[in-house]
Amino acid sequence: MSKKKPGSSSSTIALNKKARHEYHIEETFEAGLTLLGWEVKSLRAGKGQITDAYVVFKNGEAWLLGAHITPLNTASTHVIADPTRTRKLLLHAREISRLIGKTGQTGHTCVPLALYWKKNRVKCEIALVKGKKLFDKRATEKERDWNRQKQRIMRDGSEN
Repeated sequence: MSKKKPGSSSSTIALNKKARHEYHIEETFEAGLTLLGWEVKSLRAGKGQITDAYVVFKNGEAWLLGAHITPLNTASTHVIADPTRTRKLLLHAREISRLIGKTGQTGHTCVPLALYWKKNRVKCEIALVKGKKLFDKRATEKERDWNRQKQRIMRDGSEN
């Protein structure tokens, strides 16, 4: 018998596409997330957003700031819900110390790339990144357009 629920197609909750455009991604980490009950219910409904979120390190702990989880009307009737509250990221001590050391260097920061489900737990993919210059962004866009054109040419050429 299959234990999978019908209708659960993708494990991805939210993506941060802006981060891939704005930064060079150097290294990625998988972090757990401490959430309240209403937040989990909202994320199951797909009400999460991490476009403007970032990671801060305080007292040897990692915190996710700026992530927006919209509360459901039915799930959060008895709780005062703060959609943009600071949430703790769960990482190993060596990963946190490595990230703290790298973000201390000039130009490096830490941003979330995705929120997703992994065995009924919410995970956050965070990345150690370095900011792109304007010409890097243009080059990335130009390369993306060229790859798209190549695909069109290959597809149209194979149909003839």
